[in-house]
Amino acid sequence: MSLKAAFIFIAPGADPAIHRSTIETQEITLITVGVQTYDSAIEEAVKLSEDGVAAIELCGGFGHNGAAMVSDAVRGKAVVGVVRFDHHPGLDNKSGDDIFWR
Repeated sequence: MSLKAAFIFIAPGADPAIHRSTIETQEITLITVGVQTYDSAIEEAVKLSEDGVAAIELCGGFGHNGAAMVSDAVRGKAVVGVVRFDHHPGLDNKSGDDIFWR
């Protein structure tokens, strides 16, 4: 049995239609997707879970609120893990919540 997993990263200017890749091995299919807002991350996570992705990992750019929003959106369909940075070096040492959360 093969695991279908995804990694969603958040960055200004990221477009999920363009910034996307798939890596396949015998044991795992890993899909990476770039988004630029929490709303886009939720939309992509729901699509991924509907396409059979069982595990979604969020990049360190997601703050606590953003991670909770994605997790809530796919509850019961996929599990969500998070790479943690309180202040992400790629986001001017801010939390994603400071930039992307409403």
